[in-house]
Amino acid sequence: MKQLTTYNRVAQYLNQIFDLMNTQLFDGELERPTISIQSSPKTYGHFTLRPDTWISKTGATHELNISAGTLARPIEMVCATMCHELCHYYAYIHQIKDVSRNYTYHNKRFKAIAEEHGLTVTHSEKYGWSHTEPGDLILDFVLTNELTDILLFRNEFYGISIGGTGGHSSSGNVTVPPVRKPSSSRKYQCPCCGNSVRATKNLNIACLDCQQKMDLV
Repeated sequence: MKQLTTYNRVAQYLNQIFDLMNTQLFDGELERPTISIQSSPKTYGHFTLRPDTWISKTGATHELNISAGTLARPIEMVCATMCHELCHYYAYIHQIKDVSRNYTYHNKRFKAIAEEHGLTVTHSEKYGWSHTEPGDLILDFVLTNELTDILLFRNEFYGISIGGTGGHSSSGNVTVPPVRKPSSSRKYQCPCCGNSVRATKNLNIACLDCQQKMDLV
């Protein structure tokens, strides 16, 4: 696969991840939304409830956004964000009320849906069961489909922007955050008993039950 270093390539990749995730984790229930890459400094992503957020001659779609400034996180985290938003989509089509307080508080119904689809969920006093990270199912999804890190993100700390009327604004001196190095998860498995572990770097590791070196799978 070519490195994911251009916007068009990344946009296509996110659509491919949706197709895989929809088939493998959501039984193909979800119609493809318009997947956008927009600046969203306070969130990792969002899903719009309106089915006509994007309109074309051939129909209308919801929008699923992945925040442009967070694309270069480990791919398992980007997948967890997409899965989080797809859980809202799943709740929508099944008419499950998974959020309240002006759509910010994630209730126990959302927690159940998220855990069922491979996310680890923790509680926030303000936003409910909203903090999600990749669980075993998501990590296996990443490994099985040989997904790789995205090597592109939008610098949200820009200095000067030109407005539509010709005006401009400056935010002063800024420090551009470095692009993080790829660090996708790896899975090691015992060839005898099948026990497995995950790591974020190459390891020499053995199964103490079988006294056998684990294989990278």
